[in-house]
Amino acid sequence: MEYIRVRSIDDPHFAAMHRLMSTIFPPEEVLEFDLWKEPIEDPDIHVYVAVHQDNVVGATEYRYYPDMRVAMTDFTIIGVMGLGVGRFLFVQRAKDIQHLQHVSGTQSLGMFAEIYKPHTVSYLTFGNVLPMHPAVRREVLSHIGYKKLDFSYVHPSWDHEGKAVSELDLGFCPVDEDLLELPANLVTQFLKQYYSALPNKPKEWVEMISQLDTLSEIHLSAL
Repeated sequence: MEYIRVRSIDDPHFAAMHRLMSTIFPPEEVLEFDLWKEPIEDPDIHVYVAVHQDNVVGATEYRYYPDMRVAMTDFTIIGVMGLGVGRFLFVQRAKDIQHLQHVSGTQSLGMFAEIYKPHTVSYLTFGNVLPMHPAVRREVLSHIGYKKLDFSYVHPSWDHEGKAVSELDLGFCPVDEDLLELPANLVTQFLKQYYSALPNKPKEWVEMISQLDTLSEIHLSAL
């Protein structure tokens, strides 16, 4: 299996990845094909596909913020069972993030991820790929160390319509597994930076940020 970076929407691997993404995730979570042009050319946004026998069988997108010393997994897609795609993406991504820490002279505190609440999205099929089912994914993420930030989380929809998406928790996988809290200002700084690409923010998101600004720490609890 090959781990190949995608840097342009003209790359055939991108078209295959976008098709796969569109079968897995609901429409409000998928940025339109043409709107990927600028983000995917950003050197700080890492988009990789897993290629097996010339077919895209998985993908992941992530970024590392050296100023905040945190990473973010935007998505992980497993398109085929039985090939070890999830483990392959996990290992390759970890190696790359370790490299990004090295070149920036920083040491990461951990990685954020948005994690579906299984009971809120039971109507979605997630491409009929069992490893992508929210209950399975949540258990796997818990197993590798992710915890839930204890606040009511919403995010702006990626379809640019400014809707509030509330079917997810914001998770964090701390390097120090004994870490019980994150500074609230770190969380808000991250969210403001991460969603700066979306101009239409729902009022629910604005209110959430305002509420977080009143806190000093945010507790991490089990998924």
